[in-house]
Amino acid sequence: MEYTTLGRTGLGVSRLCLGTMNFGPETSEADSFKIMDQALGLGINFFDTANVYGWKLGEGVTEQILGRWFAQGGGRREQVVLATKVFGKMGKRPTERGLSAFHIRRACEDSLKRLQTDHIDLYQMHHVDRAAPWEEIWQAMETLVAQGKVLYVGSSNFAGWQLATAQAAASSRHFMGLVSEQSLYNLRARTIELEVIPACRAYGLGLIPWSPLAGGMLGGMGAKIQAGRRMREDTLRDYQQSKKQIDAWEALCKKLGEQPADVALAWLLSNPAVTAPIIGPRTMDQLTGSLKALKIRLKTDTLKQLDQLFPGPGGEAPEAYAW
Repeated sequence: MEYTTLGRTGLGVSRLCLGTMNFGPETSEADSFKIMDQALGLGINFFDTANVYGWKLGEGVTEQILGRWFAQGGGRREQVVLATKVFGKMGKRPTERGLSAFHIRRACEDSLKRLQTDHIDLYQMHHVDRAAPWEEIWQAMETLVAQGKVLYVGSSNFAGWQLATAQAAASSRHFMGLVSEQSLYNLRARTIELEVIPACRAYGLGLIPWSPLAGGMLGGMGAKIQAGRRMREDTLRDYQQSKKQIDAWEALCKKLGEQPADVALAWLLSNPAVTAPIIGPRTMDQLTGSLKALKIRLKTDTLKQLDQLFPGPGGEAPEAYAW
């Protein structure tokens, strides 16, 4: 396993982050335990979850699974850099969502109980809350940090200007503010190259890409469909609309002698701004297979071919659209 620091912090995290969104709805608790044990054994120390995960079974279910895994002992909690999130709807009352100080405090307490731990290493705002002023948000986060319940604060799904606004407000309060941003980023979704990635670089934020395989589209989708694998209707429609591009992508990976999923992860890892892509394995094979990406070094010519196949926004703003 390779390690790096999370943004401008001194916190050492693995170059792959274990995403747990499938734990509960897609992966049984017993299998989730095995996957987490194996992840630790492979050197993955960065685990990501959210208070809303478990939707099909109920909000908070996934955090409860992690909590019961931690409760087994054996140094499990001590070895993990634990990240969870706040923002999503956790109940019917209007106070059970968003980033009000009221909800942040209560959501943190609830997550700590479900996770069976006394602190959260990285507490991430799952989305921007346009109704909550930064003075309120940072006051709540400062209190949690002072109480030792949260060590670092991160964001997720923020725009570049929102990262800048958040950091300016934190700086005025002499607070560290954000240390990371978790964004949608993969070969098919490169919009954050315009302003989010430059903002992360400028403010020293670690970048944690979610959906690195574009919902499975970059994970050998064409070959799976040809082999008769059953897919959801929306997935099939997406593939049919992008068939020419995806077939060319899989042909390129075959020429490289690598699996598409591994190349997609390796492309993200080749970007100096990226801390750790989130892998969301449903099975043990998917987990162990992800490690191959750490050994792949994409050549300059290959990166150029990928840019031609999956054109980004044209670089950073404003040069991408002006001069």
